[in-house]
Amino acid sequence: MGEQETAARPDVADRLFEAINAHDLDAVMRCYPPDAVLVTPEIVAEGREQIASYHAHMWEGFPDVKLAVLGKAVCGDLIVIEALSAATHSGPYLALGGDVVQATGRMVRVRSCWLFTVEDDLIASQRLYYDQMQTFTQLGLTLSNGGRPFPS
Repeated sequence: MGEQETAARPDVADRLFEAINAHDLDAVMRCYPPDAVLVTPEIVAEGREQIASYHAHMWEGFPDVKLAVLGKAVCGDLIVIEALSAATHSGPYLALGGDVVQATGRMVRVRSCWLFTVEDDLIASQRLYYDQMQTFTQLGLTLSNGGRPFPS
């Protein structure tokens, strides 16, 4: 009897990116265990409820967001992805310092680095890094003396 080839199941980071691009919150949340942690420049989200709120908020601010993987490395339980995000800012966006920036209608394209710690094929910990100044500049924002974004 010959060996049957089976298609490899995409890893959880691939599934997350597919779900984000599809704007499928249920599929996004199936990528995380109940006690997962997500760290971004804007917030630290602990647990599925807070992580779901973060993704829903980002889709509200950037409803057409799409992610493209530029590079990926896997080492044991760590997955690192370099990605390019492209989106139109057409809703409120939670910026640094807790300020909410209202829709500018501007298109943004931002490179980012995503680090995932995986346990049992789920994202136990996720860290997202990107150049906030690049984002603010593309949105037409500047920083005040207090480091808070405001329209230029």
